[in-house]
Amino acid sequence: MRLEKPNTDETADDTFSETERQNPSRGQAILNTLAGLDDPAGVREFAGWLFCEDPVLRSQAIDTMRLLDAEGARVLDALLGNRDPEVRIFAVDILDASRHPDAERWLVEVLERDLQANVCATAVELLCEVGTEASIDPLLHVKARFPRNLFIQFAADLALKRILET
Repeated sequence: MRLEKPNTDETADDTFSETERQNPSRGQAILNTLAGLDDPAGVREFAGWLFCEDPVLRSQAIDTMRLLDAEGARVLDALLGNRDPEVRIFAVDILDASRHPDAERWLVEVLERDLQANVCATAVELLCEVGTEASIDPLLHVKARFPRNLFIQFAADLALKRILET
């Protein structure tokens, strides 16, 4: 599955009127209802809204994707491999609240393959909360890859300390 920026925001515009965009709770209720339908096409559409210029709609799509299960996991795989670093950061943010059983595996894969410091930093930050011994080597490796990035150094040290203390 490959997710890229849609050609237009037509689908999002059809679903959300201007009034609903100005009322985030109403828009979120609509998205939550759609998420409950567990429709693969709907999940891909939510993911497409991550490319939307409207920050409220983008945030609501992230919040909704956090509620999804199996189909959402397939979409997350695609989002984590997207060529846009901002979308990959959104995908890590989705993992933050979803606490999916594969979250640590995905985060380790981000550390091992992503070349963008900000994407890795977001993954390291989440590993502070969910990392286990399986994260130790990838955390050490990302510290070596980004030796001048003070946030990565700090967050990785914090994650390592927490992992080793448990």
